[in-house]
Amino acid sequence: MTSAVEQFLAVKARIANAEREAKREPGVVTLVAVSKTFAAEDIRPVIEAGQRVFGENRVQEAQGKWPALREAFPDIELHLIGPLQSNKTKEAVALFDVIETVDREKIAAELAKEIAKHGRTPKLYVQVNTGSEPQKAGIEPREAVAFVKRCRDFHGLAIEGLMCIPPADENPGPHFALLEKLAREAGVAKLSMGMSGDYETAIAFGATSVRVGSAIFGSRD
Repeated sequence: MTSAVEQFLAVKARIANAEREAKREPGVVTLVAVSKTFAAEDIRPVIEAGQRVFGENRVQEAQGKWPALREAFPDIELHLIGPLQSNKTKEAVALFDVIETVDREKIAAELAKEIAKHGRTPKLYVQVNTGSEPQKAGIEPREAVAFVKRCRDFHGLAIEGLMCIPPADENPGPHFALLEKLAREAGVAKLSMGMSGDYETAIAFGATSVRVGSAIFGSRD
């Protein structure tokens, strides 16, 4: 059975290859290793192999395992990549370095309040529902640029990127192209797009970070 460390190294090699093929600078794409549902002992070998950026879906789960890991590895960067509930905003601001799922006015207002209160400023991305799927979080594409502007001008939030999760049953390319176009229009530099099944495609479309979980840690039971 292939270990998580071997799979991590294979993913890193494939990212480097995708950067070359897309004629992009080496190392320009950040790997966010998605460690949701995996325990600290599963994650630690990947940290020891050199990975420092991780993604979690739930605030509560992250609170249970990351404080101790960060004590041992203080240079960890932690991303929230799952939906943020407004009643968890305080904890999210305290724990995460990057929050990728700003997707509605209420969350923007809560984040602004907590950031002002705690003086801790996580980097923020707006999540865009590129497929307009009713069951999925994210702002509608036609509202994304105006929402980024409101986050900045009205709430005083420094939005630095956009994030999307394309529909599972569609070619992801057009969704990545749409996100890249919206990012240019909104004046943001970072694009979080691409997961285990399509991160090489996302790199070709300009992803600055890819969120890879099962290709590193294996399937979730």
